[in-house]
Amino acid sequence: MPKNLRVLTYTIPKSFHGKTVEAFLRSMGFSRSVMYHLRNTGTELIPSDIPGLLVNGEKTWLKAILHKGDELTCNILETAAEENVVETNLPLSIVYEDEDFMVINKPAGMPIHPSMGHYDDTLANALCFYTHHVLHFDTYVNRIINRLDKNTSGLLISAKNMHAAARLGNFVRERSIHRQYIAICQGDVRDCLKHYPSSLEGFDMTISAPIARKDASVIERIVDYANGDPATTHVKPLMYDSEKDLSLIALKLETGRTHQIRVHMKHIGHPLIGDFLYNPDYRYIKRQALHSWKLSFKHPISEEPMSFTAALPEDMQALFQL
Repeated sequence: MPKNLRVLTYTIPKSFHGKTVEAFLRSMGFSRSVMYHLRNTGTELIPSDIPGLLVNGEKTWLKAILHKGDELTCNILETAAEENVVETNLPLSIVYEDEDFMVINKPAGMPIHPSMGHYDDTLANALCFYTHHVLHFDTYVNRIINRLDKNTSGLLISAKNMHAAARLGNFVRERSIHRQYIAICQGDVRDCLKHYPSSLEGFDMTISAPIARKDASVIERIVDYANGDPATTHVKPLMYDSEKDLSLIALKLETGRTHQIRVHMKHIGHPLIGDFLYNPDYRYIKRQALHSWKLSFKHPISEEPMSFTAALPEDMQALFQL
């Protein structure tokens, strides 16, 4: 069996007696593209000795009628490889891994995707090496689900097959992947509590301010009430250092706009320290003091609740002697 074959087997319940394979797969969250792949695996379109769909061990098709107690097997076989990602043996801090996805603790300074000037030093390059030389998959497909800026540290999800990627992508669109961050900002953020009352239990402030691209800038964002996309960030002050005039804060996102935390904190007058775009103050740290410390979501296949955390990196811990 190929290493990069994901096999999913289902026993058909009474409620799907007399219904099609396609109807059952839709009920299990299979996307059109994945069903198309399963339908064509083992044909001239996707040559393979392993059929994509089997019922009771026999090759089947999407319009086949199911019966109670049938065993439906889905053979998800990767056949296409990422052409623009080279493999590089870089350290990977893997917090969790199973047949369907990995949760990775990305260090600050590592870009996610290759780009000009970052051809072989990104998370995608590291995952390409890991996929080929540790998992021994024949192919690598770049399926990093949630993004972090190069200089933001913390947790990311990488899907290991197309079905898990499609399901996790749906969770992103449904906003059911819950992300929490720790950051260090300038000043005493408690001064803003009365101006931004909280709308989420467990947090003390809620910033709702639309974000748009700044005119004449490729990367910079601003709060723009006329043209911006809705964005909501919840904030909880954790510690204040009066000597350094710094606040340690926890944040939770409802939306995932580019640079959302960095823009919202600047907007309320408490920008993150070390932020080259929004507050280039490098007295205490050489990158934006932002860490993705917690991810919570359903498993893409079993739908079991999952939750992962990653401790603050040393450069942020040192500022509050944690």
